[in-house]
Amino acid sequence: MKNDLSKPSSINRREFLKSSGGIALFIGASGLFPVLVSCTDEKKLKEQFQKHPVSAWVQLTENGDITIYNPAAEMGQGSMTSLPLIFAEEMDADWSKVQVEFSPQESEIYGSPGWSPDSKLMFTVGSRTTNSYFSTMRKAGAQARYILLDSAAKHWNVPISELKTSNSVISHEGSGKKISYGELIPFLTTPESFPEFTEKEIKKVSDFNLIGKDVPRTEIPSKVNGSAQFAIDVRLPNMVYGVLERGKRHGAKPTLLNDSEILEQPGIIKIVPFDYAIGLVAETLEQALLAKKALKIEWSESTSSGFNSDEIYSDYEKIAAQNEKGDVITEIGDVNDAWRNSSKTYSCDFKNDYVYHAQLEPLNTVIQVSEDLQKAEVWVGSQQGADTKLGVPGILGVPSENVNVHLQYLGGGFGRRSLSDFVEECAVLAKEMAPKPVKLIWTREDDLRYGTYRPMSLQRVKASLDSKGEINSFSHTVVGDGGNLVASGIRNDHYAIPNQFANWLETKHGVRLKHWRSVGHGANKFAIESMLDQIAFDQKIDPVALRRKLMSNSPRALATLEKAVEMSNWTEPSPEGRAKGISFVEHGSLGTGVCEISVDRTTGKIKVHRFWIALDAGIIVQPDNVKAQMEGGIIMGMSSALQERISIVNGEVQQSNFNDYSLLRMEDCPDSIEISLIDSQEHPEGVGETSTPMVAGAISNAFLKLTGKSLTHIPFTPERVLTILNS
Repeated sequence: MKNDLSKPSSINRREFLKSSGGIALFIGASGLFPVLVSCTDEKKLKEQFQKHPVSAWVQLTENGDITIYNPAAEMGQGSMTSLPLIFAEEMDADWSKVQVEFSPQESEIYGSPGWSPDSKLMFTVGSRTTNSYFSTMRKAGAQARYILLDSAAKHWNVPISELKTSNSVISHEGSGKKISYGELIPFLTTPESFPEFTEKEIKKVSDFNLIGKDVPRTEIPSKVNGSAQFAIDVRLPNMVYGVLERGKRHGAKPTLLNDSEILEQPGIIKIVPFDYAIGLVAETLEQALLAKKALKIEWSESTSSGFNSDEIYSDYEKIAAQNEKGDVITEIGDVNDAWRNSSKTYSCDFKNDYVYHAQLEPLNTVIQVSEDLQKAEVWVGSQQGADTKLGVPGILGVPSENVNVHLQYLGGGFGRRSLSDFVEECAVLAKEMAPKPVKLIWTREDDLRYGTYRPMSLQRVKASLDSKGEINSFSHTVVGDGGNLVASGIRNDHYAIPNQFANWLETKHGVRLKHWRSVGHGANKFAIESMLDQIAFDQKIDPVALRRKLMSNSPRALATLEKAVEMSNWTEPSPEGRAKGISFVEHGSLGTGVCEISVDRTTGKIKVHRFWIALDAGIIVQPDNVKAQMEGGIIMGMSSALQERISIVNGEVQQSNFNDYSLLRMEDCPDSIEISLIDSQEHPEGVGETSTPMVAGAISNAFLKLTGKSLTHIPFTPERVLTILNS
């Protein structure tokens, strides 16, 4: 940590605006009610904050500096650049003078309307950030530009239609006059009215100057030089440290047997019991961890008692065989009738083990509660959520406006940090220790054993062919816990199959679950794409030819297929001992991936040599960053498909740290990952979760082509591969 935080001066925008010169443009997410306020006029500024609490999207200074506020979490996906870039594009701002700050965590003002028509959320999940904020940021940026144009027109007494903007400069061609945005500040006024800023009033794609260009990310320099602040870096005066012992079995209740002994440990300040854990507060983290090891706890039974993950698949198979409807996700035509009248039928079960998020930065939060327990300051790296105050007001019993959340950079999220359990735990400890600030830290062992996992599941996929050899039915039953966590990605909207049925059959084991990158797509797209190749292999047809026919009504999906085929030289034979496999995925954006693999038949280890991806994500805001996200998604997909698994015996997680939870290593990375972005003027779609779920299908399909055998259980560990090869 570089500097102590005695107060949140680097984050609190009220203080930031008061201490900075210039003008704040108060433009809400709806694009309504813009107000100009001089940042040196504290009385006026205070009045406007009361009317429009911390609602400025942008601040200008007289020297031309521009601060744009980012409402999304930044966990390496580039939102700290992409969203302000969209605003700056419409504002015609000089990007070299733009600085970016996190916006306050106030969903009514900064929430995205892209989640639902009835509510706005600040929720950086589901690859929805750029997609949901694109129109909002464009409209707000266009309004900021209009304020500047209107003010210049009044200042020069010329029609606004005669003015142009470029790179933070307004010009009037008739008179040759020019004025920079900073120079215009003394003359800024509020327009009497605003255009609607429909598609006609905002820029055409062909006129973009920033969007679609490779613009360096704003936060990278600070991450390189070490000045970037993550929650783990936060240090406050008089700060104490909290840890929890949660046990090995999810939901078990503790009884502490040695309270007095623990309180005598060096530095221990307080013991705080939870329903599912024992909390400790100490003067230092080291003291807290030492005392944690000395805890003697008697644990109750729990829902997960007796549960064995490796043995449960036989029960899942029986559940799938009952042919119950369960929760129907899609039903088109009549799969049963098509099955009865088919010329050939196929059926296969695919399995998927629990997977851990493995985010690099340990879960942690710093919270300081006021002495009267009425206010709180929170420093956290969060993917936010339905409650932007992350459950803290409920813990303290105070109004939401009394809690100020200072969002920090995230050292990895992948869905885990969209759950606020670690924030709420810290709030409980901080309430006990008020007014001392408390830092709660989950160790890696804490998070692995009491984490929230991608659910295990079984997919029973059945398909049939008609008399012409065409696929005429496709049935997909997923068995597992977690609803959308296991059932997303089960639809086949881009495949023209006349009869389709998909459903979810629920199981419950008392194991904590959460969204994991691409959610249910990882397991379900693997099952779908593998089944298609099994059919193609049996029918002795090219898997690409099969998909071409199925994509006949989906030209954008088909374009990604054709581009991936071209990039990978699909029709050219692979080197001896290698084979290529293909997989298509829709997760907001559309993508087709091709990989080339080899298999060591003595060890069972699969090596991915090359990966090619063609992606249609609509308008691309940052091309280089999209490619980086796709590359990261491929690596994460390989890690989960080849190595990662959580196993549970008698309700207890067996893995404890990265010594026994295996992740992909540098030596296992592909020699190359090539990505082609397809030009599009469609609304931007998410890219952070498209490449990950295509990996398992592409690898299994390459394995089928190479060996003639099918891989059906993720991960494809060497032991499982050897079993298949020797079967």
